[in-house]
Amino acid sequence: MRLFKQTNIDFMGKRKTWYTISLSVIIIGLISLTFKGIGFGIDFLGGTEVIVQFQNAPDISSIRTTMATAGFERAEIKEFGDASKILIRTTQEGEGTSVADNIVSALQSAFPQNTINVLQEQKIGPKVGAELRLNAVYAILASLVAILIYVAIRFKFIYGIGAVAALFHDVLVTLGIISLIDGLFPFTNFEIDQNMIAAFLTLVGLSVNDTVVIFDRIRENQKIHRSMGLFEVMNKSLNETLSRTIITSGTIFLVVFVIFLFGGEVNRGFAFALTFGIITGTYSSIYIASAVVLDYTSRRIAGAKEQSVYKTQKAGELVQ
Repeated sequence: MRLFKQTNIDFMGKRKTWYTISLSVIIIGLISLTFKGIGFGIDFLGGTEVIVQFQNAPDISSIRTTMATAGFERAEIKEFGDASKILIRTTQEGEGTSVADNIVSALQSAFPQNTINVLQEQKIGPKVGAELRLNAVYAILASLVAILIYVAIRFKFIYGIGAVAALFHDVLVTLGIISLIDGLFPFTNFEIDQNMIAAFLTLVGLSVNDTVVIFDRIRENQKIHRSMGLFEVMNKSLNETLSRTIITSGTIFLVVFVIFLFGGEVNRGFAFALTFGIITGTYSSIYIASAVVLDYTSRRIAGAKEQSVYKTQKAGELVQ
């Protein structure tokens, strides 16, 4: 199935304009991350976790309202196994079980007719949270290195550099946008937790998949159209893969966007990171990964020509 036939869009001709736009967005995002930041979840900061069971399944939105009123505004609240069991996580810590006691007390006051049993209380120390943060960074960096090696072996080293540059772009832009809109609306209260890290790792995989498809078509067209320059081959390849890119990325976008709208509070951060990441991943495969390869190769060819001219001139001077 092809959405577009015989398109002739000059993708590479506009690459420097998109370089500027991407750099501007990254800088704005980094400023927001520096001065505003993004809150970490209990997984990375430590805190208190409580699992309670109600006699009758409660309305989870009422529990969120109760927790916010009790001072646990950013608590993670979700069903645990079935509708009567509720998992509550908060980054607040206290002596002994004081935080857990306050949570249970607030719930009992809000639901006096509903018997509540505490199934589990657990404190996560800040040391464990720090280790998880470090492991999350290692996981992302390891995936980038693995992708660099894979693409470099399958194609050329510069192709691996282009792919990783695109992935860095995707992560930085998505992080920056999350930081900018965090807390602006009731449905954009985000935090960095294990779900968010999973979203970024998924984004990395999806983005590099699209990049590899484009690189593969470029390699095929270089063999078929040997008289074409790399600029023309890249534009041709990008136009030929345009329908596939939009269909694949579009279907994923629709799914994660629906999850963002209707998937509940717990999945919202994961869904938003993927929803926006799909857009940046599709864009970066064209205007970052492919453009980096084109610019590097063009400069190398130009440098080789200059060196050849210089050697020819020197040879002529020696003859004279």
